[in-house]
Amino acid sequence: MKQSVILRLATAIVLLTAIGFAADQASLQNPPVLVELFTSEGCSSCPPADAYLRQLDEQPIPGAQMIVLSEHVDYWDHLGWRDIYSSHELTERQNAYAAHFRLNSSYTPQMVIDGTKELVGSNTQAAQDIFIKSSKNPKLAVQILDAKLDPDGSVRARLEVPALQDSSQKADVYVVLALNRVVSQVKRGENTGREISHVAVVRQLVRVGAVGKGDAFQKDIRLRLREKFPPGGLRLVAFVQLPGPGAVLGANAVPLK
Repeated sequence: MKQSVILRLATAIVLLTAIGFAADQASLQNPPVLVELFTSEGCSSCPPADAYLRQLDEQPIPGAQMIVLSEHVDYWDHLGWRDIYSSHELTERQNAYAAHFRLNSSYTPQMVIDGTKELVGSNTQAAQDIFIKSSKNPKLAVQILDAKLDPDGSVRARLEVPALQDSSQKADVYVVLALNRVVSQVKRGENTGREISHVAVVRQLVRVGAVGKGDAFQKDIRLRLREKFPPGGLRLVAFVQLPGPGAVLGANAVPLK
């Protein structure tokens, strides 16, 4: 009897280990690639990059989960057209990238991939090569659980991130609320008369904590919506990034209903 119990326990342990290994392997089959596009409706060079981001949102890269963010900066707003999706916080985020990459200044359209590479956002060939390389890098399994939009106008979810394995630094954990898709009719400025479509337009980007070596991150989050959104029009993105801003170690995205 004792041997039978021990055998069943041993079998269960092996099965659980195998399931965990399979889950880890599955998560590595389509590692996330975080693509940030710094753009503006006041910039005549940006619409081709906006269109490319829409293509990436359709998941065209085999073996990768493309997680895209459209981050509208505000330094174009005084040149004839105020981009209603622009944010000075996003301008500051781009400026931090400019310092990190040792650029002379920020520019649009700029694409930043996994926090490690930057290029002109409409340079599709160069971007494609970076996506393929980035998709081969191991990533943390960032989990977004029980995400929902409450009637009181707030978003709730639980975030879980495993501990870092080989870093002496802590990494920042961010959550983002983004509009799935919007269309603008530009009436002034460099894009006068153009209809421009955007995907994953960032409306809130919030640091919610940090994760370190041997110290997993688990947290129930609640974000209060600052404006009204159409039903089914939002997505929640979470990502983990080294300070700097530096390399993105993991990311995930879920729709909000």
